[in-house]
Amino acid sequence: MHDLFPFLDKALHASVATTTGMAAQRLIVAALLGGAIGVERQLKHRPAGLRTNMFMCFGSALFTVISSLMAAGGPEDTRIAAQVVTGIGFIGAGVILRSGATVQGVTTAATIFVVAAIGMCAGAGLMFPALIATILVIFGLLVLGVLEQHVFGRTYPTAYQAVSTSVDDLYAILTGLEHGKHIRLLDVRLSRHDGSSQIEFTLDAQQQIHDQLRQKLSSEFDCHKIVSFSSSKQE
Repeated sequence: MHDLFPFLDKALHASVATTTGMAAQRLIVAALLGGAIGVERQLKHRPAGLRTNMFMCFGSALFTVISSLMAAGGPEDTRIAAQVVTGIGFIGAGVILRSGATVQGVTTAATIFVVAAIGMCAGAGLMFPALIATILVIFGLLVLGVLEQHVFGRTYPTAYQAVSTSVDDLYAILTGLEHGKHIRLLDVRLSRHDGSSQIEFTLDAQQQIHDQLRQKLSSEFDCHKIVSFSSSKQE
């Protein structure tokens, strides 16, 4: 019996060291996977960039590890981790912005949701599914974004404003746009002030249509500007 206590003491220390090493490994993997997705988001200047995605993935993994350790394999081992889904929903909702007819940040919000799931996978020790999910997310953000823009011809809205002394010149802008394909005119407003007329409108169209309109405004109107810009390539 005397020799039993040193043996138990060594076993206890070994168990603590093993648990600590396991938790550290899972948290490091979660931080790396979240950071890999965050790099792509940072390069596109999205609200949730490198640090945000890394912290969300790391935090989700940490909650999952804590939940498992506190429950010690009991029936409540997913209770804390389950609240990550609710909490991440509030963060995702915060990055979705609406301005007139434009909605931005939906892809970023979806990415946040998936990053949290990847963190929970890593925290639960499911390293291979977490890695595969990370690769699929990066593939979707990089490759599918290009396909949407150039192959499927995805449209995006941009708000324009032009000022001229001739109302006919302003109407000519709209007339030229009405005959194009995949074009929608939104929020058209015409106003007059001090002998000049001003037109404001939001155009939902493909990239080449926006490029043509910018060239037309630059060549025919001295007073014009792009009021706001939202590109699907930045999602």
